[in-house]
Amino acid sequence: MFNDTSSLKSHLATRRSGKARDMVTPGPDTDELRAIIELALRTPDHGKLAPWRIITIAPEQRDAFAALLKQAWVAENPGAAGMDLSALDQFAHQAPTLLLLVSTPVAGSKIPLWEQQMSAGAVGMNLLHAAHAHGYVGSWLTGWAAFSPNVGAAFAADTDETPPGREISS
Repeated sequence: MFNDTSSLKSHLATRRSGKARDMVTPGPDTDELRAIIELALRTPDHGKLAPWRIITIAPEQRDAFAALLKQAWVAENPGAAGMDLSALDQFAHQAPTLLLLVSTPVAGSKIPLWEQQMSAGAVGMNLLHAAHAHGYVGSWLTGWAAFSPNVGAAFAADTDETPPGREISS
């Protein structure tokens, strides 16, 4: 059995990510998503810097997100104009809930950069644990868009901000 939540030990022993394309509705409602995020934020964070951002891509924002992905792909891949980019549409719409997780290190802090990045990664892992604990499937995906300057600029990512991954849960 995957994601057995009968005990913490069982959950940790059986935790597996789901495939985003297999995630179906319903996803978490607003209160459940808030609770999932609150649990995820209970992560090691020396200095209490909160060196991360979680961005929700709401259902009504999915078309714009897909358009952003396609624009960025074409801009960053000469010759891509006119290609079938339906996989990017599918990615933007494939799970009922889509969260972007961005590592936002605090420059000049006494906390080392690597530790701040690990803290953001721990938020990603906690998002998965919390989604599973609420009875949903989650998956952490990092692809080309996670490192795209065009996609990053659309979310006002500073040059020091990097994505530890995308969290998709349903």
